[in-house]
Amino acid sequence: MTASFPDQPHTTSASGPPPGCPAHAQFGSADGLARLFGPEAAEDPMGLYERLRAQHGPVAPILLDGDLPAWIVLGYREILQVAGTPSRFSRDSRTWRWFREGKVPPDSPLLPMIAWQPVCLFLDGEERNRLRLAVTDGLERFNRRGIRRHVTRFTHQLIDGFAARGEADLVAEFADHLPMLVLTQLLGMPDEYGPRLVEASRDMVAGTETSVASNQFIVETLQQLVWRKRANPGHDVTSWLIEHSSKLTDEEVWNHLRVILIAANETTVNLLKSTLRMVLTDPRCHASLAGGQMTLPDVVEQVLWSEPPLMTIPGRWASVDTEVGGQKVQAGDMLLLGLAAGNHDPAVRPDLTVPLHGNRSHLAFSSGPQECPGQDIGRAIADTGIDILLTRLPDVHLSIPEEELRWKSGWMTRHLTSLPVKFTTRRSGTLAPSAGPAGVHAETERPLGDVAYGGSMPNYQPAVPSPPVPVPRARTPWWDSLKAWLRGR
Repeated sequence: MTASFPDQPHTTSASGPPPGCPAHAQFGSADGLARLFGPEAAEDPMGLYERLRAQHGPVAPILLDGDLPAWIVLGYREILQVAGTPSRFSRDSRTWRWFREGKVPPDSPLLPMIAWQPVCLFLDGEERNRLRLAVTDGLERFNRRGIRRHVTRFTHQLIDGFAARGEADLVAEFADHLPMLVLTQLLGMPDEYGPRLVEASRDMVAGTETSVASNQFIVETLQQLVWRKRANPGHDVTSWLIEHSSKLTDEEVWNHLRVILIAANETTVNLLKSTLRMVLTDPRCHASLAGGQMTLPDVVEQVLWSEPPLMTIPGRWASVDTEVGGQKVQAGDMLLLGLAAGNHDPAVRPDLTVPLHGNRSHLAFSSGPQECPGQDIGRAIADTGIDILLTRLPDVHLSIPEEELRWKSGWMTRHLTSLPVKFTTRRSGTLAPSAGPAGVHAETERPLGDVAYGGSMPNYQPAVPSPPVPVPRARTPWWDSLKAWLRGR
């Protein structure tokens, strides 16, 4: 079965913006507005957001791919207002005027992320509540301790793949893989599904020319999973969604699995990269960790303020003519939530250098009725994975100057392309955690999914088997090792 976007109006190639729409506001040049797709946004998205804020205020008109007009909400308070007022700002993308008027091309890279689907992200009212309850209940059935055991197992497997070399790329060999490996367990998939799903989810979120095909691959994979779990349920999110009292259809189940898979993987991968970069390059972070003023969870929260995993998210659609941030928004207009810009809003953070220890009021996981229900899974993966990495490789350090690091940007994300490091070579499994900063032990448990079920994965080439899981041994907290290493530098 191919991926589809149900109840979506027929679309044709986009034409120029019609008179009276926000795209006729002038920004930067005579031909229209700033583009969220393009060189300027890719090179310096935060700079673009600040220029938009300076010219337009907390809500600015922009152009999306195909020169489709929309608004981006840059102000912290305005994001809370839009996210928390479903009576004026709906999640139903079918209300977008450009869908209704057939101006969104059928191959638009926007479609995988904004085309209407039968999931709580695109619904309002009681129907949204029914579906969101099933997702929230399913995710909450995993306690953090159980998740951390899976993180521990896969973190050791990944580190064993490069520990003996004395060098690695922590993006390509660690951060890009760990979240999806954990998620395959939570959803009840075999371990080997991870590599292709990593590639497909990243391509889809980036909005490339192949994003529609990547979305189709993910959909087919999840449809097969739901069919199998109907016949053979297990101890996993897929089975719990099927069994929930909300009585989800198969289509509703796999659509919500897709949301969980894409959102959790993309955000956690970026969180891992940014946190590792901060630990390895920021002298203030080194000093605070070594001196005991910060813990690793503190670093994670600081990253969620400074570099949220998603720069912008779609979306809200005005259900009535209204006003927000001084801009007159017409019914049917799209609004993007600029999470990164909101976290840097001078109205709430006049001094960006002030630490925000313990402050979780950032917008990294959105806000209001649609706040991410799986945010603690991302935190558990980042906290535990990085703690184990730095314990096993206490002298790990960046192998190139920080200014040579490179990023890749899409309309929703900005992420490191590589993080090359060096460290003292170690035999695989020579150091394994017992109790981490949250008091988590490394004893292994039976995988949550039925790893051995039959069937084939569409167009999938099996990955090379991972090395054996190391035998746990006692160790001291990683910040003690880091402190000793810093004193010796």
